[in-house]
Amino acid sequence: MRIFGIDPGSIRTGYGCIDTDGSRCRLVEFGAISLSARRAFPERLTTIFDELTSLIANHVPACVAVEDVFHARNARSALKLGQVRGVALLAAARSGLPVAEYAATEVKKSVVGYGRAEKSQVQQMVALLLGLDAVPAPHDAADALAIAICHAQKGCLLYTSDAADE
Repeated sequence: MRIFGIDPGSIRTGYGCIDTDGSRCRLVEFGAISLSARRAFPERLTTIFDELTSLIANHVPACVAVEDVFHARNARSALKLGQVRGVALLAAARSGLPVAEYAATEVKKSVVGYGRAEKSQVQQMVALLLGLDAVPAPHDAADALAIAICHAQKGCLLYTSDAADE
């Protein structure tokens, strides 16, 4: 099964695509959509949507896993992150794919074994689990791969926020 992971961010949105057979994961591609903070926010959202839509179409995953909302330091940052998440969810939904959402602590616990792991620990475990010679960079891409790995380790059970509310 092919899984596409997304780590939303208004300046840099990480993405990572893996294949899994249920027990092992293999890297397909990773990277980040980097944008200038000088660009108008609506333009950044458009670029993120267009790039994610293109990447999803090129890789043809079976599902998409996205990092869920976390606590931001200020309300303005939280609102911007929420809008980027919305764009990522829209790109996946428009592609007709099921979407799973995972909290950062759940991803870290799944990949590292500890929900409060440092970014460097996540990067190192992602490299180890995917058999990479070096840690994935930037960290946003490593986080996106970790989200995809978390989904693979959860047995690819799909859930959405709607299903969790029932």
